[in-house]
Amino acid sequence: MLLPGPSREVKNKPVPNMMQAVVVHGPMDYRLEEVPRPEPRAGEVLVKVEAVGICASDVKAYHGAAKFWGDEHRPAWTETDVIPGHEIVGVVAELDDAARRHFGIEVGDRVVPEQIVPDWTCRYCLRGDYHMCKTHNMFGFKRVTPGGMAQYMVFPVEALVHKISKDLRPAWAAFAEPLSCSLHGVERAGLRFEDVVVVAGAGPIGLGMVAGAKAKSPALVVAIDTIDAKLEIAKLCGADVTINPMHENALQVVLGLTGGDGADVYIDGTGNPAAVLQGLTMLRKLGTFVEYSVFKDPVSVDWSILSDDKELDVRGAHLGPHTWPAAIAMIESGRLPMDKICSTQLPLASFQEGIDLVADAKRSVKVSLIP
Repeated sequence: MLLPGPSREVKNKPVPNMMQAVVVHGPMDYRLEEVPRPEPRAGEVLVKVEAVGICASDVKAYHGAAKFWGDEHRPAWTETDVIPGHEIVGVVAELDDAARRHFGIEVGDRVVPEQIVPDWTCRYCLRGDYHMCKTHNMFGFKRVTPGGMAQYMVFPVEALVHKISKDLRPAWAAFAEPLSCSLHGVERAGLRFEDVVVVAGAGPIGLGMVAGAKAKSPALVVAIDTIDAKLEIAKLCGADVTINPMHENALQVVLGLTGGDGADVYIDGTGNPAAVLQGLTMLRKLGTFVEYSVFKDPVSVDWSILSDDKELDVRGAHLGPHTWPAAIAMIESGRLPMDKICSTQLPLASFQEGIDLVADAKRSVKVSLIP
């Protein structure tokens, strides 16, 4: 990593000293405020935010989930007085020579940052598993790494930054973050050509998983969701079969597709406890279960299904390590129905409406804020 240099470039258009931002004061207490624009230090990058997606994890943090705010078993992870938002796209506004060399970017470039800001010194970072960094600073959850629900933000020296096409709509470009997560979930599944793959959930993460699974060319990709409109989008993303469990028995459909054995792979992107038991029941013996969700509450299942009944391979998945180039390429290729996935764009001042829309899965797919 190059050391910061002394020089600094400023875009011709002046940047304001103050800006609007959403600020976290606690669960159910997010406020739009006028705050000082961040000032980049040596080697850092000032970015004018073009769009920031609202993630399901943002909504669960807003509603006070123990994963974020702690309980009797774990301390709080997120902090107050933080600007939220980790699904970000923006345009480089200022940087110095060191940042230019380190990141390979220039003023005016459109960029997307990975959501985690690794420390690059822990055992996980040193072996390439930076997404599991021990320090685990992420944009939008820690004071040291303010997020993108603001007009401007700073990328620190430790950040991972990628260029993305200026031809994309801002909300589409910001979708690189959830899509990278989806692709990591698919890679954790270790798909084979003969596999029947079930993806639970046709929200933003699930739709990306459908597209990623289809790109691996398994025998069948099956999408499950309770909303027919989202299943139609899943078909456009590559689903061979769609199932609405409100209208048909999902287990029986999958058993019928597999000669009574069950699915080879089940990938859960719902965050719904019912989907966990559904997956364990739906898998064949020696099948693979991948969990990519943030749950508001603990989930209980009969662990005998995992062990004595089926000897399942159960894998977790977190963030999107090493998948960002593929995610960006997939969006830029035009293969995804981005106009249908990125359903709703709102001004920053309407952040509360955006949070409420994401909480009500029936009214939107991907909701983004445009500062």
